[in-house]
Amino acid sequence: MAQCIDHIELIVSDVEPYVQLFEKLGFKLLTRTSHHGESVELQLPGPNQPIFEIHQVGGEENIGVNHIAFQVDDAHQAYEELKNAGVTFDGGPTFVEASGRLVVNFRDPDGWRLQLADAKRKPPQ
Repeated sequence: MAQCIDHIELIVSDVEPYVQLFEKLGFKLLTRTSHHGESVELQLPGPNQPIFEIHQVGGEENIGVNHIAFQVDDAHQAYEELKNAGVTFDGGPTFVEASGRLVVNFRDPDGWRLQLADAKRKPPQ
């Protein structure tokens, strides 16, 4: 089912200080979009490194970790298998143009959001 961690999404008060910190840690800036107001994706060099998706707080979101996303071969198939196994989802698979990902959100036993992200990704819009 899950192949690796696809990305970890952080909600922050200001994106730019995080870009500077992560670049000092060796991360490379992959994208900068208007997703969630302002959003960046950073990743360490090398194979199978998770992406850190960092976006500015907006609306009723809280600063901190928003979710961890697990990469799967087929988000639709994984959704059906897990739904049939009793996992509670927030809705069905949804394509997010700003990130180029087909994702589906679900909850862990304590109610925290987790996500499945389809391995086939398109360029962000």
